[in-house]
Amino acid sequence: MAVKIRLKRMGQKKSPFYRVVVADARSPRDGRCIEEIGYYNPVAQPTAEVKIDEEKALKWLQTGAKPSDTVRNLFSKAGIMEKFHNAKNAK
Repeated sequence: MAVKIRLKRMGQKKSPFYRVVVADARSPRDGRCIEEIGYYNPVAQPTAEVKIDEEKALKWLQTGAKPSDTVRNLFSKAGIMEKFHNAKNAK
C-alpha cells in the first residue's frame, strides 16, 4: 500500500484551511485518511500558520510515506526534513 503525506482541504469557499494527513495514495483528496498530523492555514495574517506534530511526521517518513510537494516545503520550513535526513544518514 502506497502511503502519502498530503493536504486535506477544509474551510469555507474562498477561505481555505488545510489539514496535514497521512492517507492511502488511492484515496481522494478529501477522503478517508489514516492519521492527522497537523494543519496549515495559508490565510492567517501576517504569515501563514503551520502546526505539525514532529514525532508523528518523522515516524511516517521513516516508515516510507512520501510527502507531496507542498507538504515537503512545509516540512522543510519546520526543519523536519533536515532531522529526517540526519537520522537516516546516522544509521
